[in-house]
Amino acid sequence: MGPHAIELAGLLHELTARLLSADTLGQALERLAVFGVGALPGVVRCSVVLIGEGGPLIHAGHGGPGVAIDKLQYTAGTDGPGLESARSRALVTAPDLAADARWPDLAHAARTEGVHAVAAIPLDLPRAEVGALSLYFGTTDAPGADHLLTGMALANQSELLLDELRRREAKSSGATVDRAIGVIIAQRGCGVQEAYDVLRDTAQRLGLDRQAVADRLIAVAARNA
Repeated sequence: MGPHAIELAGLLHELTARLLSADTLGQALERLAVFGVGALPGVVRCSVVLIGEGGPLIHAGHGGPGVAIDKLQYTAGTDGPGLESARSRALVTAPDLAADARWPDLAHAARTEGVHAVAAIPLDLPRAEVGALSLYFGTTDAPGADHLLTGMALANQSELLLDELRRREAKSSGATVDRAIGVIIAQRGCGVQEAYDVLRDTAQRLGLDRQAVADRLIAVAARNA
């Protein structure tokens, strides 16, 4: 059975506190995965994936059973309920994954790990990212209606929280780049556009993103000050 409405409100409050106190989006995803295992009875693993435009997917999971299933989907690229939910932006359930004809490549892993049922709930972040929250169950009598309602409530709340963390990271990244541009201008006596070009070219030469180069530049300037 799923939690009472008051218990659900408590779960959402706790989830909000845990995710918004995370330092990074990656840490928030890890906390969400841990929270998902404890929030619903019968869940043996919670897996979260985010897929952005043109970038690698971000994945976090918690719980032993289902690790191989996640690796097949998110590392090897094998089709499965999590990827299907992310693509279709729809709820995807598998009451008996080991016998589900939609994903025969996952059957062996499901039997070996003792994963019977899966519910994959879509995550849709406004900032051009889709994903899924997957709940793995150790019994074939799941997921029930209560499981799904609670899982969907957690997923909906997580969308808002993860998007807020994305907004914070973007704001922080922009401020760091601006500081690095100021350092370059001070060191070289150049204009703003040239400073941006220097930062871009340095990032390309080192094979890093602008944020990483800006962080290093600011750290070096601070040591030399």
